[in-house]
Amino acid sequence: MAVYLLFRAQKYLVIFGALYLALVLLLTIPYFQSHALYLNAVKLPLFANFDTPERYGLAPNRTLNLKIRTADNETIGAWFILSNPYYQSLPTIPSNVADHVEPALKERPVILFLHGNAATRAFSARIQHYQAFSTRLGANVLAIDYRGFADSSGTPSEVGLVADAQAAFEWLVDHGKKPEDILVIGHSLGTGVSGQLGAKLASEGVRPKGIVLLSPFSSIHEVLDTYHMFGTIPLIKPIAAIPYAADFVKGAVVHRFDTLKAVPNITAPVLIAHAVNDWDIPHTHSDVLFNAFLEPHLPPVDLPDNAFTITSEQWAVISEQQKVRQVKRDSLLKKTKIDNFGEIDELYDSAEDRRIVLVKTLAGAHDYLGVQEGLVDIIGKTFNVLQFN
Repeated sequence: MAVYLLFRAQKYLVIFGALYLALVLLLTIPYFQSHALYLNAVKLPLFANFDTPERYGLAPNRTLNLKIRTADNETIGAWFILSNPYYQSLPTIPSNVADHVEPALKERPVILFLHGNAATRAFSARIQHYQAFSTRLGANVLAIDYRGFADSSGTPSEVGLVADAQAAFEWLVDHGKKPEDILVIGHSLGTGVSGQLGAKLASEGVRPKGIVLLSPFSSIHEVLDTYHMFGTIPLIKPIAAIPYAADFVKGAVVHRFDTLKAVPNITAPVLIAHAVNDWDIPHTHSDVLFNAFLEPHLPPVDLPDNAFTITSEQWAVISEQQKVRQVKRDSLLKKTKIDNFGEIDELYDSAEDRRIVLVKTLAGAHDYLGVQEGLVDIIGKTFNVLQFN
């Protein structure tokens, strides 16, 4: 009996190993890689009617369903949600939401929301984000579906998604909002988009109110190294024992979304937020990004090319440099611990006259980080976007 059970177990392990290897190999093929990254074919909720946002929890005639034309002639679907203070100030439910876009933008702040992979702008978790931003912050919200998602035309790509975000940003400007008054918030995959949008705007001399990165990743390469399927099974580490196998898989990545590389080019204020219980993207990605913003302000440490040849005198110098570096780091950061919520690290970048903030929450996981009232309040105070301003 024991031999039979062992044979069965070995059989299932072989089958699982073959399936795992097939999955990893598929990720090296651009077509499958694209679908695995964007999951744009997963159009939840099913058969959504974007002309009726009321069906998904938004108030009657509070949301305008619209189409935005991109520079490369794609058409992306979007919702413009009136801020709650503006909507509640109207004597009656508006008959034509389009008539209220420019007055609402003139009166209240606005958030450009860039969502993560899969699903659509009508997905329940995203509705909760709009409600939190438009009610607790009192901001208007423009939420878009990237090309190839929902009712948008085209096929998703890294360059294409950034173009979609810029088209949405320019739509807000065309409707009366100054670029410096637009707050860009990206979630998950949307952080890769918003980070690159921030860098691109900076190259054009445009500085938005700020960039918020909710549950970000430093790059898709690093996601492959740290991602665990179902929160437990590492995606790439099992093949690391095979020489060059992991490098081969990562080298085949065509959609890089390298936010870490974009960091030096972002000039706007930045807030990074991550939950320590995020099973999809480890919160260490946010540490890497925050440290990249902090690095230019710290003294260097002269590490040798070959650690095995280091002398005791060199080690003493390095140790002293590390101590000086830590003292400088502590002096630059304002640290705040909030019981039962999390911790905040804040850097004031005097060269760019901006704040760089890292928020680590105890809860929120991956999808619901941005709806926590405490985090929404921190975003509001950081960027001076509050309901009663």
